Amino acid sequence: MTIKREVFISVDIEASGPIPGEYSLLSIGACDAYRPENSFSCLVKPTSDNAVPEALAVTGLSLDKLQLEGKAPPDAMARFADWVSTCSGSGTPVFVGLNAGFDWSFINYYFIRYYGSNPFGIAALDIKALFMGARGCSWKETKSSNMKQVTGALTEGTHDALEDARFQAELFRRIRG
Repeated sequence: MTIKREVFISVDIEASGPIPGEYSLLSIGACDAYRPENSFSCLVKPTSDNAVPEALAVTGLSLDKLQLEGKAPPDAMARFADWVSTCSGSGTPVFVGLNAGFDWSFINYYFIRYYGSNPFGIAALDIKALFMGARGCSWKETKSSNMKQVTGALTEGTHDALEDARFQAELFRRIRG
């Protein structure tokens, strides 16, 4: 059996609240974890008016502005799927996230609901879990600020989905080796 080359894709999202379906995916940022200049970024039209004010404050995004400037979810997910396909080529795309459970839940929901399938499949690689395994540390020690300090990462998170995806990619490379 031949194992296909794995292409690690760092993905970050910003959302209007804690769960897909009730709250909206607002932006997607992604990059090849080993070639972060190969990237994707997209603003997404909200699917509801539901929002946690703190979530919007952190991102600086506005539901009204996204209604005008964002891509409709089917278009956004088709564009993201095309980019994932181009980025991974003949390899297998692997979703990489920092607290992947949250980001993947929105990406998976939106891919299934608006595109019909998820090019990442049903699993995601979590950088926090990877760090715990590599360092033998507690969950509490997996804060991005601690990982940045321990790994010597040069970038940092900003709550811009693409910049955060690039930060995550750097953490992933430094942890994985």
